[in-house]
Amino acid sequence: MSATGNGDDAVDVSVVIPAHNCRAYLDRCLTSVLVQRVKKEIVVVDDGSTDGSAELLDLYAAYHKASVKVVHIDGSGGAGRPRNIGIEHASGRYVFFCDADDYLGPEALERMVAMADRNGSDIVLGKIVGHGRRAPVSMFQQSADRVTLGDSNVYNSLCCFKLFRRDLLERHRIRFGEGMLVGEDILFTVHAYCHAGAISVVADYDCYHLVSRPDGSSIMQQRGSRDPLAWLAMIRAPIRLMAGHVEPGPLRDHLLRRHFRLDAFAQLGAVFLDSDDVRRKDIAREVAALCDEWYTPGVHELLNSVDRQRVTALDDLDRLVRLARIESAAVRRRLTGLCWDGDSLVVRGTAGLDGISADDGLAVVLRARDEPAVEVVVPAERKGGEFTARVEVSALGSGIWDLRVAVEIEGVVRLGRLGAERDSGVNRPPPRLIGAVVALPYFTRDNGNLSIDVGGHVVGVPGTVRLLGTRWALGHRLIVDGEVSVAGAAPAGSAVRRVVWRERRSGRERFERVVALPSGGFVARLGVGWLPPGTWDAYLELDLGGPPARFRIETDAETVAAPRRWWGAALLRSVRPYATSGKGRLSTVVRRLTARTIIRRILR
Repeated sequence: MSATGNGDDAVDVSVVIPAHNCRAYLDRCLTSVLVQRVKKEIVVVDDGSTDGSAELLDLYAAYHKASVKVVHIDGSGGAGRPRNIGIEHASGRYVFFCDADDYLGPEALERMVAMADRNGSDIVLGKIVGHGRRAPVSMFQQSADRVTLGDSNVYNSLCCFKLFRRDLLERHRIRFGEGMLVGEDILFTVHAYCHAGAISVVADYDCYHLVSRPDGSSIMQQRGSRDPLAWLAMIRAPIRLMAGHVEPGPLRDHLLRRHFRLDAFAQLGAVFLDSDDVRRKDIAREVAALCDEWYTPGVHELLNSVDRQRVTALDDLDRLVRLARIESAAVRRRLTGLCWDGDSLVVRGTAGLDGISADDGLAVVLRARDEPAVEVVVPAERKGGEFTARVEVSALGSGIWDLRVAVEIEGVVRLGRLGAERDSGVNRPPPRLIGAVVALPYFTRDNGNLSIDVGGHVVGVPGTVRLLGTRWALGHRLIVDGEVSVAGAAPAGSAVRRVVWRERRSGRERFERVVALPSGGFVARLGVGWLPPGTWDAYLELDLGGPPARFRIETDAETVAAPRRWWGAALLRSVRPYATSGKGRLSTVVRRLTARTIIRRILR
């Protein structure tokens, strides 16, 4: 039975692993848990294995007596009972559930426990990656100390591969469904979400590796594990459980949206097309029954176009089949042209749905990468089989914008990323300065898709800063005249921010005021005589609509003023501006020598 530990030897995490006939995967799984740098115990529940898994587990328990505990039970036919038994044997502050054919990243538990301890989290979601299996992605866009069910996508992930505070599970008697082939973890996770005071997300590290067995022997890979009628019957219990804890209103609608989109209407897609007419009628009837009980105007507003239409077509099998075919058809698109026309980016291409001859319209959709809900829709003009869209880049906010083509058919909008498929003559357009903002179209490294970086967030900004002249002035200041060019054009005066001196060894920085002049010129009075000793490199910093852009100031030996020395406060100060060898960039060496140091050098 479980025990509460206090003190330095208390267990941080109890890792519960149900195991049934998975000997080939156990070494990788258990090793990945044993290397975790937290105080842990591994509770493996052998669920009637007959392939040698039980014997291998006993060997692990014998060699790792302090860490591995094995419980043998008769085969239960599902993961629910083994996991529940694992909870009863757990003693850690937290419980993490891992399947025997999956494995953890080496720092997974360390990062998740640190996140939980820092924020008092009841649940921590660690990023899941799939190997031959689909993994959830919407909730792992960025790490978060604290999120709520209403302001995040965490409820989209109802698998149990998370870190749970054990006290939460015990106080509310949260357990897995037993005697269920699939869905036992949905019931568990929904119940835990309903009681969680704080939920955190670790998205910047691959915590959990979800593995597909090559032989297809896992429960989720077996034929019938996603039978639509069985799934629709199963999902009723989690929905009722959630509704029993969440009052009617926006939060409940947000959670119900997940169940309708991923649990109910998903059964009207590809699996619906694969069914005969009798089975299709049964599926539609079960979905309609869920709608009768839980579908609200608030849920309707949160759904996409195809799912809204499905609700009105549940008594029309032909229409449901048509919607399923539109949804499942591949979006065919090709980029045939890309160029600047003034400050507009002209996008040309072809698009449609495979197997469907006509559409009701096309558009190019630009979606903000860091805020997927923010979109700009650009209507496309059609001529023959090609479309043309003019993107007014000046209307885009700072950030990365990903371009998609939107194909509308019978009120259903299908999206596909643009760029990966393109004509051989289509190249990346040059960066363009639009007012004080730089726009950089580019093709992504991984898939070759088209995006626009407004402000220089991920794409290097091309620019040159060159000195035209330098001279010394009163106060041991170096007056510099120069010019700057960004993407082949002179930036607006408001974009020129300051000169930055950066000490080469320590990284310390000093900032100097700069005055912008017309046509890309600038002038600055640089207090190099008062920099601390060291070698300082000069940059001009510009604000081009994104993170500050810095450019090394270029010069040559003829342009740089001569060194200067002077006595002050019993110190000989030496300042030597110079052009670096090779590319010729402005730097300066600053020294301070006492009289004693000078005499020592003379007497050597």
